Amino acid sequence: MLGALEEVTKLTDDSETLSEHVFRRIQAAIVKGEIAPGSKISEPELARTYGISRGPLREAIHRLEGQRLVVRIPHVGARVVSLSHAEMIELYEIRESLEGMACRLAAERMTTEQIDELRQVLDTHERDAAFQAGVGYYQQEGDFDFHYRIIQGSGNRTLSQMLCGELYQLVRMYRIQFSTTPNRPRQAFAEHHRILDAIAERDGELAELLMRRHIGASRRNIERHYQAATERGEP
Repeated sequence: MLGALEEVTKLTDDSETLSEHVFRRIQAAIVKGEIAPGSKISEPELARTYGISRGPLREAIHRLEGQRLVVRIPHVGARVVSLSHAEMIELYEIRESLEGMACRLAAERMTTEQIDELRQVLDTHERDAAFQAGVGYYQQEGDFDFHYRIIQGSGNRTLSQMLCGELYQLVRMYRIQFSTTPNRPRQAFAEHHRILDAIAERDGELAELLMRRHIGASRRNIERHYQAATERGEP
């Protein structure tokens, strides 16, 4: 289900515990869809895959629950999260409001150097092979993530904790899932550039409006996806 056992044995950073390493491997597999939404989390299978005892594995799974990537269902056990249509829309409504605010604050507070670095992030996105082929958008996390950089640039710790901590990997999971919709990568890239221009011009009101529209466009993309699935008779 996941990577080969030797990937774990290559762990060379003594500062990173085995539990931390396994946590990051499972996290990446869930976010990228290698472990499908709704899949049952089998501790024996994962323990065999990584060659570790149940203790470190359970610690890793507990952390994934904290990121809302894994949920425990009574009498069923742990499963990878699978948001309903309504829950997905709620998540994007939260993003639209909070990331809009973060964008306004970023326009007011980001340094010139931070703005230049953000422009370099978009240059990296444009050179991505999947983006060039029109089949997806650049999806690296942290400092390579346009949204992450803006949230950090807002200078608001509470916003950063909510959007770059508690909800971040869950949001990434669905951003990746829907990033391959035809025409969406190019559209999203153009929207990112307009947002960046507003931030560079220190126009917080416009930056917030553009970010809200950007996330609103993603939400409507998801709604169209669900509508099409319903028309095909899919659950």
